[in-house]
Amino acid sequence: MEAGEGGSATTPAEEINGASTLMDFLDEPFPDVSTYEDFHTIDWLREKSRDTDRHRKITSKSKESIWELIKSLLDAWSGWVVMLLIGLLSGTLAGVIDLAVDWMTDLKEGVCLSAFWYSHEQCCWTSNETTFDDRDKCPQWQKWAELMTGHSEGAGAYLLNYFLYILWALLFSFLAVSLVRVFAPYACGSGIPEIKTILSGFIIRGYLGKWTLLIKTVTLVLAVSSGLSLGKEGPLVHVACCCGNLFCSLFSKYSKNEGKRREVLSAAAAAGVSVAFGAPIGGVLFSLEEVSYYFPLKTLWRSFFAALVAAFTLRSINPFGNSRLVLFYVEYHTPWYMAELVPFILLGVFGGLWGTLFIRANIAWCRRRKTTQLGKYPVLEVIAVTGITAVLAYPNPYTRRSTSELISELFNDCGALESSQLCDYVNNPNMSRPVDDIPDRPAGPGVYNALWQLALALVFKIVITIFTFGMKIPSGLFIPSMAVGAIAGRIVGIAVEQMAYHHHDWIIFKNWCRPGADCVTPGLYAMVGAAACLGGVTRMTVSLVVIMFELTGGLEYIVPLMAAAVTSKWVADAFGKEGIYESHIQLNGYPYLDVRDEFTHRTLATDVMRPRRNDPPLAVLTQDSTTVEDVETLIKDTDYNGFPVVVSRESERLIGFVQRRDLILAIKNARQKQDGVVSSSVVYFTEDAPQLPASNPQPLKLRRILNLSPFTVTDHTPMETVVDIFRKLGLRQCLVTRSGRLLGIITKKDVLRHMAQMMNQDPESIMFN
Repeated sequence: MEAGEGGSATTPAEEINGASTLMDFLDEPFPDVSTYEDFHTIDWLREKSRDTDRHRKITSKSKESIWELIKSLLDAWSGWVVMLLIGLLSGTLAGVIDLAVDWMTDLKEGVCLSAFWYSHEQCCWTSNETTFDDRDKCPQWQKWAELMTGHSEGAGAYLLNYFLYILWALLFSFLAVSLVRVFAPYACGSGIPEIKTILSGFIIRGYLGKWTLLIKTVTLVLAVSSGLSLGKEGPLVHVACCCGNLFCSLFSKYSKNEGKRREVLSAAAAAGVSVAFGAPIGGVLFSLEEVSYYFPLKTLWRSFFAALVAAFTLRSINPFGNSRLVLFYVEYHTPWYMAELVPFILLGVFGGLWGTLFIRANIAWCRRRKTTQLGKYPVLEVIAVTGITAVLAYPNPYTRRSTSELISELFNDCGALESSQLCDYVNNPNMSRPVDDIPDRPAGPGVYNALWQLALALVFKIVITIFTFGMKIPSGLFIPSMAVGAIAGRIVGIAVEQMAYHHHDWIIFKNWCRPGADCVTPGLYAMVGAAACLGGVTRMTVSLVVIMFELTGGLEYIVPLMAAAVTSKWVADAFGKEGIYESHIQLNGYPYLDVRDEFTHRTLATDVMRPRRNDPPLAVLTQDSTTVEDVETLIKDTDYNGFPVVVSRESERLIGFVQRRDLILAIKNARQKQDGVVSSSVVYFTEDAPQLPASNPQPLKLRRILNLSPFTVTDHTPMETVVDIFRKLGLRQCLVTRSGRLLGIITKKDVLRHMAQMMNQDPESIMFN
């Protein structure tokens, strides 16, 4: 008999944690015990229980010898080591991506003769012939037409540059989509919807693998450089999570426990946003507010550390050459006034409306891609969208440059040294003016010209982003959304500024314009507009405001940013609660129970549990009367993830729950290692072996893989409570009983189907497996 137990007696403590303590002879040769199949959900309670067991074992051993004590200290520190490694690698990758994108974006227009690996800006830094007014012109940097034909002006040169711009864009995007298709199909999109699903406990093997990391990094550079309307910020979160997963595999504490692994991935997501925006605190809050499902205090500190190391690494690389972490750093010199809250709130309304429009149009287009022939030609689609983008973007200087540079210019305040068209104001230094008047700065022709181009750029960005997001290349949404908001904001800002100039005697302007001061900062409106549009699309609030003020350094503008973010969320929520990421999760049918959804229907557990009235009875095992053959037949004939164990089929009194995978491995292992186990051997889950005739073959004891404390509810538990339990405890399944008798089972799939049904959606739209 002893051999069946694996040669060890079970203590009461181990008995309670039956979920996690496995048969001794299962531990070594079969590392797959208690791991999960692809596209399955993890059991959070079980993972937590296994980790507690592991921790208890290490603590008790650490008192035995110095070596065990050192091992326990190393185990305690492994979490911080992983965070350090994630920060270093994600910071380095972000720096390399920034530098490469800079160079390849400029490569579409020309090349640096002194050193071809310099971007336009770096090329002209080293030049002695650069004047302040023409800081972008230097003999070392030549456009393609000038290099090939010797002429830099004229229609022929313009057309040649135009043609080569399109050619480079098509080449970059073709390379990107081909690499994704051939080597790592999971490297497409922004990755945030999938990361959210994975962090909620779903398993997508390969999504955070080494190939995905490599291909996503390379294709992200290509996709952003091709000039498509997409950003690198969302994909950087995916890249950082791939780094996290990579380092998890070095430590058994994380590689063997899916729950612990998810704590690391939450922190990695924070590091990703930290390097994407140079916003370490914003990154931690983003992980907490937007992507994480389970976020204990320990993870908060570790996220903070990972984000800090990542930001520090990026700052050491200094990819933008301005000793800042970001491209958009601004300093405004004028405060904002109460009356300006009105245009700020209006920008918030615009952001909410644009968010709603974008989500609906983009989801409709993506659904069309999924259900029609369009989805079969991803390469063709990318090439077509890139071609259209390049053809329409080149003539307009605001859409030709990279989106990050555009946002940077829109955020900028017009100082005395600005050479931008947006700063072409009419200055008249000799004019005498009354003391209580604002400085006379009417807009010059350059500003009006810029306004037309910006209005066209706004329409172009709004339309093209809808078709770009969701293609089979890495594509982030943060930067395009911010660009739409920044353009709208700058236009509104210039309008308010000109009103204040031309109608300074109006009552609203009279009170807050100090004599000789600059009253309105159009750049601030661009910043508020960017926050509003990003909030409208993603529904972030707290993390958004923090990211925006870390991004721009505009600490005293928190109130306008908050007003815009809250307004955009309210307006967008009025049309639909889901942000873009939740909508894509729904579209792809991932099993994601959103913590923010409210379940208000008055249904009971008995309405949702299976088996239903006309279904065959529930597949169960008995505690001491099932044979090995019966178990193997049950496993072969069904595809359930686990089976309830009852005293007998007559009484149906519940004993526990056993996982399908553990059963398969236990039987396979017992047949190999244990003499006398044959198909007619009785499997028993009780403490003592059942009384059997002497002629029977040796029974097989499987008590150690039995979860003795499965989660149960009664048949009259309201579904509202059941949904809450599934959400907060991260359950895979829960058993329904009445007076200790087993009635049925509710799985996460059943809960999601029921919720979809209650919202009049197709319950079969939830794709599992």
